[in-house]
Amino acid sequence: MIKRKLNILMLGGAKRVSLAEQLIRAGKELGVEVSIFSHELGENEPIASVGTIIVGSRYSEKGIDDEIDHVINSHGIDVVLPFIDPAIEVAARCKSRRHEVFIPVSSEEVAHAMFDKATAAEWFERAGIPIPTTYSPDGMKYPAILKPRTGSASKGIIVVNNAEELAHAPLSLDEYLIQEYIAERDEYTVDCYVGTVDGEVKCAVPRVRIATAGGEVIRTETRRIPALMSLAERTLKELRLRGPVTLQFIFDRREGRFLLMEINPRLGGGVICSIMAGADIAKMIIEESEEMNASPCRVWRDGTLMTRYFQEVMFYKDK
Repeated sequence: MIKRKLNILMLGGAKRVSLAEQLIRAGKELGVEVSIFSHELGENEPIASVGTIIVGSRYSEKGIDDEIDHVINSHGIDVVLPFIDPAIEVAARCKSRRHEVFIPVSSEEVAHAMFDKATAAEWFERAGIPIPTTYSPDGMKYPAILKPRTGSASKGIIVVNNAEELAHAPLSLDEYLIQEYIAERDEYTVDCYVGTVDGEVKCAVPRVRIATAGGEVIRTETRRIPALMSLAERTLKELRLRGPVTLQFIFDRREGRFLLMEINPRLGGGVICSIMAGADIAKMIIEESEEMNASPCRVWRDGTLMTRYFQEVMFYKDK
C-alpha cells in the first residue's frame, strides 16, 4: 500500500521518459507514490507524457539558483536529479543550501572539475587513474583527438592527422583537451551508484557501447569484466564521487588496457540497460531519499542487450 508521496524534480529530464517510469516503478515497490516534475526550456518535451514540465531558464543564467529554490518551494520537491551536464553544478549548489531535499550528487568542486575535460584529465592523472596521453599544443603527436573542454554528447570532437588539419581546428587550441587518438578501441560505459552517506559503491555495471546516435547510445550490452569493474570502483573512491555516476572508458585493443575518458557525475541515458540487468539504481535513489541504506547490487545479468527505438509524444494547440 502506498504510504508516502515523493516529488522528484528532474533538471533537464526532457527525453528521459523511461528513467522517470523506472523511478515511479521503484517507488511503488517501496510503498512510495512518485510524482515527476522536470525543469525545461520549453513545454513540449517528451517527459510531459509522465510528469509535469516547469518552464524555466538555462542553467548558466544568473538567478538560476533562486529559480530552482522557487520551484522546490512551489511544488514541494523532495528529490532533485540533474540529467544534463550544466545542471550538475546547479544541483550541487542546491544540495549545500537545501539540506531537507535529497540531492544525490557529488560536491560542487567535483562537479565543476568534471565539466572541464582538461581539468578532469589533470584530476585523473593525480589520482593515478590510467588515461590516454595528454598533449600540449606544441608537443603533439599525430593522430590526435581534440575535444572541446566544456563540450558534451561528442559535439565538436575532431581527429587531426597532421599540422595542416590542426590549423583548421574551429576553436583555439587552449579550448581543447588534446590527447592521443586510439583508433583500435572499444567504448565502455560503467553505470554506478555510490551511497551518499556511507560512500559504499553500491554497483558498477560495465556495458559496451555498440551503436550511438547524436552522442546517445542506442545499442548497448552489459559485460562482466572484473578488471574494468575494479578500475571503476577505484576511480569512484579516489575521486570521492557520490550518487549516480556514469564513467566512460575505452579499451585499447593494441595495448590491452582500459583508459578513463570522462566522468559524468549524473545518471546517463543508457542506465536503463543496467537497471533492467538487475542493478536497480532507480530503487537505490528512492531508498536513500527515504533515509534507508541503499541495497548494494553485486549480482546482475551479464549480456543484457538494450536497443532503442523512437516513440512519439503529441502536443495539441487546442488543449
